[in-house]
Amino acid sequence: TAPGSPRVYYFHNAGNEELYCGSADWIQRNFFRRVETVFPIDTKRHRERVLRELDYYLKDNCQAWILEPNGRYRRLHPGEQEPFSAQTKLLEELGY
Repeated sequence: TAPGSPRVYYFHNAGNEELYCGSADWIQRNFFRRVETVFPIDTKRHRERVLRELDYYLKDNCQAWILEPNGRYRRLHPGEQEPFSAQTKLLEELGY
């Protein structure tokens, strides 16, 4: 993610779904050397939009990377699947 990009934290929490946004990666320096906040997304309309857009990023097979068990990242490729780009989809929805 680019610097300053929002982060989405989505927990199923035994059926009690929780959705938060914030600005920081959850990495050590952000927990112990900075003050960072996250905030809940409670409004139904906002939750639906954030979850829809999160789903786009989880479906992305053109510009996404997967963290492997060995700690290395592997770029995804569509292969035989239809290519899907979250950024392209969002730009289409926004009319760009």
